[in-house]
Amino acid sequence: MSAVLAAKGLALPGRLTATNISLDAGELCCLVGPNGSGKTSLLHAIAGVGRPSGKVLIDGNDPQGVGPADRQRLLSYLPASRDIAWPLVASDLIRLGSDLRDEEIEPMVEALGLEELLHRRTDRLSTGERSRVLIARALAPRPRLLLLDEPVSNLDPLWQLKLLELIRNEARDNGQAVLLAIHDLDLAVRYANRLIVMAGGCLAADGAPDCLLGGSTIHEVFGIRRSAEGWSPA
Repeated sequence: MSAVLAAKGLALPGRLTATNISLDAGELCCLVGPNGSGKTSLLHAIAGVGRPSGKVLIDGNDPQGVGPADRQRLLSYLPASRDIAWPLVASDLIRLGSDLRDEEIEPMVEALGLEELLHRRTDRLSTGERSRVLIARALAPRPRLLLLDEPVSNLDPLWQLKLLELIRNEARDNGQAVLLAIHDLDLAVRYANRLIVMAGGCLAADGAPDCLLGGSTIHEVFGIRRSAEGWSPA
C-alpha cells in the first residue's frame, strides 16, 4: 500500500532539520514534544508554510502544484492560532475559499454541534466555539491528509474527547492520514495508533504510543515520568 504522505528532506532554517516522514491511509499520528521542539515547524513544512526545502507528495501529487479546488481535497491545515481577522458568520467561514456543497458540510456541522452557531459572527464566539468552526472547515472537505496543530486546545474536556474520537473515526472510515500536534500525552496514547516525539527540531522517536510512553524517551525528552499517580517531574 502506497503512503498517503511521503515527505523527504523537509527543513526550515533554525527550526527543523532535514526530516523524512510518511503516513498511511487510516493512520492517526500524534506529534508530541516540548515547546519549541519543532512540532509546528514540521506541520508548516508539510503544508508549505515558510518556504521549506524538501519534497512533499500526497497520494503522489505535489500539493503546491495543483489548483485550490484540488488542493483542499489533498490537504487541510489547522494552525494553532484561533484568531479570525474578518467578521464572517460561521457558515461563511466554513465555506471560505472552497466549493463545498451543503451536503458535504452538514455532517461536520452536526458532529461538532455547530447548528446554533452557523449564523453568528465568528469574532463574537468564544475561543472554544470558534475552534470548532475552524475544525469543521478543516474536516469538511475530507482531505487525504489532515494537519492539525493543537486542535483540542481551548476545548472543554467533553469536546476534547468528542473531537479526537471524530478525527480517529474519520481517518479510519475514509482512509485519511492525520498528523496531529498535541500536548496531552494521555490523550495521545488513547487515540493515536502512532506517536512521533520531537526534540530540538528533529524526530527523536517514532513508534507505537504504548511503547514510547512506557520507555525512556519521554523521560529523556520531557523530563517527566509516569507512575500510578500520573505524570510527575523526573
